[in-house]
Amino acid sequence: MAETVTLKGNPVTLAGPTLQVGDDAPVAYVVTKDLAEKAVGGKKDKPQLIITVPSLDTPVCETETKKFNELLKDFTDKVDVTVVSMDLPFAEKRFCESFGVSNVDVASDFRYRDMEKYGVLIAEGPLKGLLARAVFLVDREGKICYKQLVPEITQEPNYDEVVEALKKVV
Repeated sequence: MAETVTLKGNPVTLAGPTLQVGDDAPVAYVVTKDLAEKAVGGKKDKPQLIITVPSLDTPVCETETKKFNELLKDFTDKVDVTVVSMDLPFAEKRFCESFGVSNVDVASDFRYRDMEKYGVLIAEGPLKGLLARAVFLVDREGKICYKQLVPEITQEPNYDEVVEALKKVV
C-alpha cells in the first residue's frame, strides 16, 4: 500500500512501494547538474544518503539543501550524498553555483522518474509528479538502514536524526 504525507495539512498519496529499514535499496538513475547519469541505491563502496525534495526553487527545499551541504561537509569522503528533485539539471547547476553547494551532489529525476522505486513520487494534488521530502541512508551492502519520510511536505526533515544515523554507518 502506498504511503501518504500531507501538503498544508491535506493528505497526499505517494506512488511506488513502501520501503522500510532493512529492505534492499533499489538502483535508480538520476541526472546530475552536469547532465551525467548517476546511479543511486544498490551496493557501493561507501554508504549513500539519498535526499528527495520537491523543488530547489522553493524556500524549504533551498534551506534543506543548503543545510545538508553545510552539515555534511566533514562526510564528503565517507558518504555519497545526492539531493534529488524534479528540477532540470540546468536550474540545479545554477542553484549550486548561486549558493556554493559543493559538498552534496544535486541531481534530477526528470528523465527516468526512477525515484518512484523509493515510493516518494507524489501521485496527486498540486505537486503531482514531484518528489516528497524524504531521506534514505543506504549501507555499503545496499540495504536501507535509515529512512525519514517527512510527514508534512512544507516542513524540513530532522537533521540531527539524519546526522546521528550517518555517524553509525561511517
